[in-house]
Amino acid sequence: MKTLLVAVSTASAVGLLGASELTCDMTGYRAAPGLEARVENDALLVQWKGEAGQQLRASFAIENNRSVVRELAVQNKDRQWSTLGRNLVPEFGVTTGIRRTNHGLPETNRWDVFWDVPLNHTNEVRRFTASHHAERCAVKTDGARLEISFPGLSMGVFSGSLQFTVYRGANLLRLEAIAKTEEPSVAYKYEGGLGGFSTAILPRAFWHDVKSEPQSIELARAEPGKQVILRARSRVAVAEGGGSIAVFPPPHQFFFARELEVNLGYVWYRKDSGTTFAIGVRHADHEEGYNPAWINGVFALYNAPPGTWQRMAVYFYLSASDAPACRKSVMAYTHGDRYAPLPGYKTMVTHFHVAFTKELMDSGTLDSEPPWIPLMKGLGINIAHIFDFHGDGHPNDPGPLRLPELEDYFEACRRHSNHDFLILPGEEANAYLGGHYSIAFPKPVYWTHVRTNGQPFVEEHPKYRKVYHAGSAEDVFELMKRENALVWQTHPRTKGSTGYPDKIRDADYLRSDHWLGAAFKALPVDLSQKRLGEVRCFGTLDDMNNWGGPKYMVGEVDTYKKFPDYDLYGDFNVNYVKLERVPGFEDWSAINRALRAGEFFVTTGELLIPHWSVEGRGNKREVVADVEWTFPLDFVEVVWGDGKQVGRKIVSATDQLPFGTHRFRIPFDAAGKQWVRFSVWDSAGNGAFTQPVHLR
Repeated sequence: MKTLLVAVSTASAVGLLGASELTCDMTGYRAAPGLEARVENDALLVQWKGEAGQQLRASFAIENNRSVVRELAVQNKDRQWSTLGRNLVPEFGVTTGIRRTNHGLPETNRWDVFWDVPLNHTNEVRRFTASHHAERCAVKTDGARLEISFPGLSMGVFSGSLQFTVYRGANLLRLEAIAKTEEPSVAYKYEGGLGGFSTAILPRAFWHDVKSEPQSIELARAEPGKQVILRARSRVAVAEGGGSIAVFPPPHQFFFARELEVNLGYVWYRKDSGTTFAIGVRHADHEEGYNPAWINGVFALYNAPPGTWQRMAVYFYLSASDAPACRKSVMAYTHGDRYAPLPGYKTMVTHFHVAFTKELMDSGTLDSEPPWIPLMKGLGINIAHIFDFHGDGHPNDPGPLRLPELEDYFEACRRHSNHDFLILPGEEANAYLGGHYSIAFPKPVYWTHVRTNGQPFVEEHPKYRKVYHAGSAEDVFELMKRENALVWQTHPRTKGSTGYPDKIRDADYLRSDHWLGAAFKALPVDLSQKRLGEVRCFGTLDDMNNWGGPKYMVGEVDTYKKFPDYDLYGDFNVNYVKLERVPGFEDWSAINRALRAGEFFVTTGELLIPHWSVEGRGNKREVVADVEWTFPLDFVEVVWGDGKQVGRKIVSATDQLPFGTHRFRIPFDAAGKQWVRFSVWDSAGNGAFTQPVHLR
């Protein structure tokens, strides 16, 4: 973003002159041990207790009408202060396009679009650099966090404020532009960071490359004015010297939905002068990967409906240690980009079009291991539910081609499964029921999507034994019942399921217990919303349970092939399914039983819900939930429905420190309520939710 680079370079060259007496509204501040702020002349001084009791401090000022971080410092083990940066200048920029509808969505629902690439319309693309005209600041205590805000931010069609947030118990500093636009159809991406770091204090940049190999560079030798994009594994870069500071984006909320998890380079550094540099986060202008259809057709950016306060965040982590130790501390917030084991549960991910069968057949042996298998194992996944025959194979063949492909599919999944990793052979069949859907059998089942004239619904095959032929919705429903299958709507209300499940809400198969519900994915992403999937996903879940129920929501990823240099974690979510062990390949009915019973929760990975229940009798009920988390929490909530309306009770959890556990008890009046569910969300936009329980 060249305009951003020029603007920041100019700001650095001018120098930080003209400091004035700081006007700061402290009425929202409450003094508390380990989280203190005070104004001294022209600066706001903030000191807080971080991880393991470590002391950190920051000072903020307004100079030349710009907010400035006068100092960032951390106390080392000898209780000596190490300065990490002085006179640091926040910088932000946005690139905007126009949001268009697609795949049958009405214009009013254009915000739920997936197949959209606003930046392909180059005549509509605008790039804006933030400018700041700050005259005052405000400090607010919110539980165990302090928010320091500076109004006067202008960024083209956006305007708002800059905000810094620190958290007691964490070495984190969150910087964000909080801004809105009044234009009617804005899609955008942002980049942001801090400039003015000294190469004398922090002389090196450090990261892991896409092969997970450590890399470093002497920043003083970098080319001045050039933004260097780092395709850093796990989205983290560190500047180090006498201490270190890491920069990274929010782990999941930062990523809008795509077809591939190509690491496009989300962190950067830039040398601004002989002795200063900047670091930050960014998005690319376009997709990359192996399929031109996705490169040209999918890169939707964020939504910015008019009047919504978009929160464009950058995280920094302050450390007295060297870069490897600093990076390790950052990675603890995502469990090392791995789904943490939880006793009594197994991790399950769904909806991957990896063309497993075709790839192995093309290789000449079913024993070939494609790269996605070790990648998923590396994430701590126990069950990978894949969907072959979606653009590959012959799903519409009546049998001669289809049945041998199913045989190879089942055998490939069996060979590459073991006692701790099961490849579940699923399919996004999309035949007759309406929209796109997943059909999950409890064991290998041979069936075709077509039924020719005179062909029986079920027949005995000399090799494959029982084979089903489906030629209608009635046939698929009968198949579901005979084989005890579960079906759920994939990507509801968007893509190939635009208008679904609403159009089939009264269908007998949807109202049956075999229709599990729908799927969850952070699509679209609107940074003004506190919950991922807030409108499309949870709107679908809540509506379905008001229609009847119980219906549940399975986490889905919905992406294609994976390669070793991809960065999967940010685009994934996971289902923790209540299972004592990973089932064997020949009979995985325990998974179907757990899903049908609602004995699973969905999470981005940073939050876990080992136990939850609804207790009490009559109208006096209480939701009890045990929660574990990494990032500082934001809130927990109980959501309910009465068959027509949806209500909720939100309980702030900002008083909870990071890396904690807590049993939440939330009483509610059950009068007139038919169902209830629980969810928890943290300060980085990560979340976890349970399945609805229908009240008796």
